[in-house]
Amino acid sequence: MGNSSDIAIIGVGLHPFGRYEDRSALEMGATAIHRALKDAGVGWTSVQSLYAGSLEIANPEAVTGLVGMTGIPARATLSGCATGNSLLTLAARDVQNGVADIAIGVGLDKHPRGAFGADPSVSGLPQWYGDQGMFLTTHYFGTKIMRYMHDHGITEQTLARVAEKNMAHGSITDHAWRRKAMSAEAILASPIVNAPLRQYMYCNPNEGAAAVVVCRADKAKQYTDTPIYLRASALRSRREGAYELLRTSIELPIVPGTTAAAAAAAYEEAGVGPEDIDVAQLQDTDAGSEIIHMAETMLCKDGEQEALLADGQTRIGGRIPINTDGGLIANGEPVGASGLRQVYELVHQLRGTAGARQVPNNPRTALAQLYGAPGTAAVAILSR
Repeated sequence: MGNSSDIAIIGVGLHPFGRYEDRSALEMGATAIHRALKDAGVGWTSVQSLYAGSLEIANPEAVTGLVGMTGIPARATLSGCATGNSLLTLAARDVQNGVADIAIGVGLDKHPRGAFGADPSVSGLPQWYGDQGMFLTTHYFGTKIMRYMHDHGITEQTLARVAEKNMAHGSITDHAWRRKAMSAEAILASPIVNAPLRQYMYCNPNEGAAAVVVCRADKAKQYTDTPIYLRASALRSRREGAYELLRTSIELPIVPGTTAAAAAAAYEEAGVGPEDIDVAQLQDTDAGSEIIHMAETMLCKDGEQEALLADGQTRIGGRIPINTDGGLIANGEPVGASGLRQVYELVHQLRGTAGARQVPNNPRTALAQLYGAPGTAAVAILSR
């Protein structure tokens, strides 16, 4: 986004993800906003701009009707599973451009049970694509990790270790949806959904909300003693030759995907490298995705995941802790809110306020990565 280091995150708020029959997505969004404002130490009347994102809710910006109709510009945006990054980026740009002193991004969603479903034409795809079962994201992710395992020597045991780690992290996260640890053996014994991925290697669509409050960096200490700075934010759409979600064909040779492009842009903007990242949140729609994104964000090389997972290096206390709150596998995914849950977790990690899941050794720099339909990827870098 350019010159983003002059933006500070001063507040984060979360409505825990799960299933809530007694409240709407907008009500959950309002809760997340109130908690973020309390965290920032500011009132709603100080907010001058709002961006809201949701897959299921047509007008998520209507959340202003619950938090206060003060007449501020309130806009909606959707970038699939990368929506949280768009919300953060747009709120930050309003502050950068002098449109607002304080801006908020809020993501909220309330998905029905079961896998996502839609008419392929909505995504610009032919009907045969859906008729052949290719519109199922579970199918795509299974196919993608199967090829990656073949090319780079990744085993099913390593897939299970990703899910085992994220379930373990979720078990010590008080706001996680899945709070029960599972062994790799139990995960490997669960039913196959799309080979090689099994039931507990996938996340689930669910409900929840998350919010972030931003202001100019030079004013941040007026609100908090622990501002977290947005060093970079980059989003990339799919390009020819990359094997991405919702592609109807594959051209060879396959070129690096959108996550790799977004990560490279974010590192350049932030002026840091992957060796500087102390803690990361990666899009673990499934266990295979986390493995692939580790290499695409340059946190390791292709194939190194096998040893890193076996040695526990991506757990809390390891060399590069990943998804310290359990990620999508433990929290589920309300699409609009998911990316800002990552920001919520990383802000607490960098502040040193993550409690039982706190990464040791005083982490200073963090990375958040998102990936979703139709092959859109985003990477943000935060620092103390």
